[in-house]
Amino acid sequence: MFRANIQNVKHKLSQSTRPCNPSINVADYQIVAEGNAEILFPEKKAVFYNPIQQFNRDLSVTCIKAWDNLHSNSKQIERSSLNTTSKPSSNELDNEPTSKKRKLSFSGSGDEQVKESKHYIKVLEALSATGLRAIRYAREIPNIKEIVANDLLAAAVESIQRNVDHNNVSELVKPNQDDANVLMYRSKSMGQKFHVIDLDPYGTAAPFIDASMQAIEEDGLMLVTCTDLSVLAGNGYPEKCFALYGGVNMAGHEATHESALRLVLHLLGQSAAKYKKCIEPLLSLSIDFYVRVFIRVKTSPTQVKNLQYNTMVGYVCSGCGSYHTQRMGKKSQRESKKGKSFVKYSLAKGPPVDRYCSFCNSVHHVVGPMYGGPLHNRKFIEEVLRINEHEHNDEIYHTRKRIEGMLTLALNEIEAPFYFSPTFLSSILKFQVPPLKTVVAGLGSLGFKSSLTHAKPSSIKTDAPWDAIWYIMKKYCLDKKLCDPKNMNNNVVGYKILNNESIVGTEEWQQKLSFEPNEQSGEFERLRKLKIVRYQENPTKFWGPKARPQ
Repeated sequence: MFRANIQNVKHKLSQSTRPCNPSINVADYQIVAEGNAEILFPEKKAVFYNPIQQFNRDLSVTCIKAWDNLHSNSKQIERSSLNTTSKPSSNELDNEPTSKKRKLSFSGSGDEQVKESKHYIKVLEALSATGLRAIRYAREIPNIKEIVANDLLAAAVESIQRNVDHNNVSELVKPNQDDANVLMYRSKSMGQKFHVIDLDPYGTAAPFIDASMQAIEEDGLMLVTCTDLSVLAGNGYPEKCFALYGGVNMAGHEATHESALRLVLHLLGQSAAKYKKCIEPLLSLSIDFYVRVFIRVKTSPTQVKNLQYNTMVGYVCSGCGSYHTQRMGKKSQRESKKGKSFVKYSLAKGPPVDRYCSFCNSVHHVVGPMYGGPLHNRKFIEEVLRINEHEHNDEIYHTRKRIEGMLTLALNEIEAPFYFSPTFLSSILKFQVPPLKTVVAGLGSLGFKSSLTHAKPSSIKTDAPWDAIWYIMKKYCLDKKLCDPKNMNNNVVGYKILNNESIVGTEEWQQKLSFEPNEQSGEFERLRKLKIVRYQENPTKFWGPKARPQ
């Protein structure tokens, strides 16, 4: 690791001391500096550039470095174990046995290129616009061998070439004008795949997913952004959401931004499975006005069998907001007559709920199908946080504090799907919102885990069923006499829940329930009190998504 840090320093010094290209008249352009790069921005905005997405780019640089560190080390361990005729070692990220057929190098050429002294990473930025992201990758990430900065617009490619020349990275960054899908299909047919593919379109990334799955190297890293949250997380276009992502979001629900992440991962997983590949989400974030996911793609017909089990549908109450999930497949561990264990895949049983909600008698809406597995990989996030803390600084990476804050929340999220807000539940029951730590303490006293979520402030993720959640909220409300059901309209949802005699809790719950501080609430409060930047503050007037370039 020390040697890798020395290489990083040398790489940065060599890049930062390169003079700008004297053939470009800088006075004719606006200079936009970001990270270790500068781009020349013309007065006529013919090329798309959004300064608010510096967080996206800072995070992407850090994540590619983390992927490189983990997978380079993994490949070196694999080669060492094979050279000593021992069994292949477990993968650094997921602890799964490495396939005997897996190539030893990232390039696919058979050459052992995973060496400290060689640059080997081939990157495709499929929709490059100004080329800023590609240039930053070239100047800030060690072990970069080549970056193809592609765009369909001639004006964009001209801008990329100008900025590449200005930053003197022409030996690494290759501007290219082409349809992104055509480029990726051609690369696949020629055996020239990429270790890292970055898809950051204006809108949905759906049209580019199939080609990218075929053009990515084994164990490659794919970075995908979708900015069409009016479709992915809104309630006005369910038919378009299904057409693009193969599922329906939790329209109108607080957890709709997590359902947006799971719909994107569902699309990626389905596309990968067609080619006997599977995805592993390393980091999945809902950020401002877009979602950004980082996944590892590998060939594994065995893991593809888990796709059905890792796909789920949901049932969301239109009244009280309670939700229930249903796996599309069943997976169980069996043992053969010879004593060998194996995995048995079968059909799932369902549905888990009736047509009407058992709490408030409102109708259920069906959402999904969507990805139902973990959103993050803890080891990967820990490496990203290490790089962010020890190798980066605020002078270059202006959003470093927010990376620390958001990824700290992501690292501490439990794996249960979706989240709820006590504020919303209190508005239904018509009483003052209880402190978050009180709700978490109640859940903890019944033996359930809880955590914050990066996707929405003041919200709780928990593995508790909704029977427990409503029992706790109702008990807190009635015991403290915060509201009187007699004063409520008989038709409102709150009245129905408070008078629902089935929400009484089990005998065990009645004995255990306590709102006093416990281990769960203590850990919850510790994280809340950390001085970290959690969410983006509006940095400029009229902040938000920019218009598409004309």
